[in-house]
Amino acid sequence: MRTAFTKLGNILLAVLAVLTACSSPDQQTSVPTQDPETGEEYTRRRVVVADSLIRGRILDRNDSVLVDTRAYFVLKLPRRPPLDTLALGQLLGWDSTTVRRRIAEALPYPGARPASGVQLRLTAKELQRVRRDSAAWPTLTLGRRQQRAYTSTAGAAVLGYRSTEAQAFFNQAKRYRRGRFYRLRNGGVETYYNGLLTGRHGYLHPLLDAKGRQHGTWAQDTTFQQGQDLHLTLDVKLQAYAEKLMGNRKGYLVALDPRTGEILAYVSGPVYDAATITAPDRAGVRAELLEHENMPLLNRPAMLANPPGSVFKLVNAAVALQLGAITPTTAFRCDQSLISCVHHHPTAKSLTTGLKYSCNPYFYQVMQNLISRVPDSLVQDTVGARHANLAEWRRYVRSFGLDSVLGVDLPREAPGFLPTPAYYDKARRTRNWTYRSIYSLSVGQGEINLTGLQMANMAAIIANRGWYYAPHLVRGIGQGGPLHRFTEKRRTLIDSAHFAALIPGMVAVMQRGGTADASSLADVGITVAGKTGTVQNDEGDDHAAFVGFAPADNPKIAVAVYLENGGFGATAAAPCAVMVMEKHLRGYIAPKRKRWEKRIQNRAKSGY
Repeated sequence: MRTAFTKLGNILLAVLAVLTACSSPDQQTSVPTQDPETGEEYTRRRVVVADSLIRGRILDRNDSVLVDTRAYFVLKLPRRPPLDTLALGQLLGWDSTTVRRRIAEALPYPGARPASGVQLRLTAKELQRVRRDSAAWPTLTLGRRQQRAYTSTAGAAVLGYRSTEAQAFFNQAKRYRRGRFYRLRNGGVETYYNGLLTGRHGYLHPLLDAKGRQHGTWAQDTTFQQGQDLHLTLDVKLQAYAEKLMGNRKGYLVALDPRTGEILAYVSGPVYDAATITAPDRAGVRAELLEHENMPLLNRPAMLANPPGSVFKLVNAAVALQLGAITPTTAFRCDQSLISCVHHHPTAKSLTTGLKYSCNPYFYQVMQNLISRVPDSLVQDTVGARHANLAEWRRYVRSFGLDSVLGVDLPREAPGFLPTPAYYDKARRTRNWTYRSIYSLSVGQGEINLTGLQMANMAAIIANRGWYYAPHLVRGIGQGGPLHRFTEKRRTLIDSAHFAALIPGMVAVMQRGGTADASSLADVGITVAGKTGTVQNDEGDDHAAFVGFAPADNPKIAVAVYLENGGFGATAAAPCAVMVMEKHLRGYIAPKRKRWEKRIQNRAKSGY
């Protein structure tokens, strides 16, 4: 409740009398001030109003509370043994397995002694049992804390944590990861919107005489403001569902509403419980997360940029259409002497069939037409022409928000990378490089790197035929809307007609004979537009990628999925994406795909 201040003497004196009793360092007395007219001396006072601020809540798009400030109790175990764990279990109503697990999870590092200052959170029932038998346990101590409480295990990468509550984690991270710690730190919206969540103190600045009566103020009073609630764009049910599909696998899934840029689901895998970072009894779990080879604490959608693979053919095709390097009816032979094509298919006689079959030689020649175009003033391909054409390609591609941060409302975001002519001059140690030395750009590999947010936004741009709102996680602050920059429509340099030319091919991808025909949602009346990608990986299994949106004619959700070492995009990434689409658009999964869904979730649990 916001407090209205008045300068009426009696009311102010009553307020001062109450607040003086809880004086803090913020309440200061200065050198007496003399009134120039009467010569009377007054004392300056600075009084804090409501010196304990109430932090705002975090809610999902349907107003389900995800994070709130609540009080809880912890049981502090004695620092020195012996500790009768069997008797402790009987006290708390735990079996022996639960006792060992809870203590192991609370240990600050592997090998620590079980009674080394461990703190265990208690439920209300457990608290009652401890209080009832406290006389028999003089070495146990009950403590009360007020801290951020998470009502769901989902959304850890989005919600983040208060830095003041994560000091134990920071200390662990510095010890375990040292130089890598910076990459693993992610305060989420708790950190990004900290000032708005926290609110601000109110201050009174009265001038008081020797009898404590007020004579005006010596500075302007400020109003106490309670922390504002954050209303997220996330649907917590969709988020939890998407996290089940990702599980312990490395990768990401980002789903957003292309009409607004609102992020509906934001998954970074492997997933973990949102409360882990700040919970006093999860130090052991944090140690495992920090040490895990798959780096679950890395915020993959925002911070990890990867080669996009064949999904990038959509961008190259749009640029080629814009610059006149191809038309929608351009045909290219599947010439595998140029680049291998893993799909056996008929000749791609148009852009639509080139996308449907994801023909690598087709898009090799699309990009070749772009880079090796000869200006009217020249009669042959030259070094200068190649440099100019690559620079022009990059300018159009950057208008998709690539090679730069999109400005999502998270503390840190990577820009990705698009190569420049100067980059190749340095990398090839010559200006005389040819298209043959950079052709991997045609299939979204080589030097191109995009983040998960950029991949999802790329799908949204195509769904919108060329425009987008920057992806964001907060749709409302207090009673207002999102930050102003998230309401500004941004446009690419590509005409809408050229994006429209991509849609038939993306729809064909999901139809019979397309690379992702097994993931069609036609049986429930939803037409999906998509593109698969299988990203070559020299250090292990290939990465699986997919981008798409639905319904194709009136898009309401755009999804990007990337599974590291997942194999084929068609068999690994596409099923996850379409299930999230179906879940969002229909609320449930059709019986036809239940077995499929169960198989994916089982693989997610195992991490494969």
